[in-house]
Amino acid sequence: MTMSYLDQSDAVRARFDKLKQREVILEVKGLGKTYASHQGEVTALKGIDFKTHRREFVCVIGPSGCGKSTLIRILAGLESYTSGEVLLDGAPVQGPGRDRGMVFQGYTLFPWLTVKKNVMFGLEMNNAGRNEAESEARQWLELVGLSKFADAYPHQLSGGMKQRVAIARALANQPRILLMDEPFGALDAQTRAKMQSHLLEIWKNIDITILFITHDLDEAIFLADRILVLKAHPGEVQELIEVPVPRPRSAMQVNSPEFQATKARLEALIHPPKPESEHSEDDEIMPKVIRFTDIADNVE
Repeated sequence: MTMSYLDQSDAVRARFDKLKQREVILEVKGLGKTYASHQGEVTALKGIDFKTHRREFVCVIGPSGCGKSTLIRILAGLESYTSGEVLLDGAPVQGPGRDRGMVFQGYTLFPWLTVKKNVMFGLEMNNAGRNEAESEARQWLELVGLSKFADAYPHQLSGGMKQRVAIARALANQPRILLMDEPFGALDAQTRAKMQSHLLEIWKNIDITILFITHDLDEAIFLADRILVLKAHPGEVQELIEVPVPRPRSAMQVNSPEFQATKARLEALIHPPKPESEHSEDDEIMPKVIRFTDIADNVE
């Protein structure tokens, strides 16, 4: 695995030095995942190694089919792995647990429960009394800015509001780490940008470590302290990049040299140019253009 240190200001270097002094929450060592298919054994993940420190925000990106969702499901205890170790606070991960919260891309709220009762659900499943669960739920809804919607039902909420409820529900059990699998992927661009800012505000105000799967490079740079880049077939760690964009983050930083340099590095890793010698007749060929308008009526 290669560690990338893009040009960093003194303040950014100091932030990373401080981060590395914190305890390790999650450690993944030599993680591998294979499964059987009609074509034989397929390797989905191979030799994955990385550590996540307390209150760190790590994004995972990579080309389609690199195993991002498989990785996060393994970390959540929802899927088994073939080799290696997954340690949370030094203890092996063996199945789901309240020490990990999970937010999916799809809206996973119970439609027959109110917003408040959706947040209360996990607390009550973990033996919290009704009054205690309700009090806790109200605090988390306050944190995500949805107190006024405590008695609403999921069908009455927008997509962004549903995901804020899902985040509150995941955080209500006070997990050590919050795992997020492309949680904003189904949202429109404007709502997605608002949710990114909401998430950073939540992360800033509570003791939580976040591991966030995304395919959006801008989103990864805007959110993360570090970005884990996977390559496909099989999924392996290609590089771990320290994001040099200073915090607090804002939309104005998108055009900054630090942001653009990081994006250029990510694009080079995920979409490397194909050498001319590797092109063949089997490569995708541009289809023949058929005109349905007069050639004199060009739009160019």
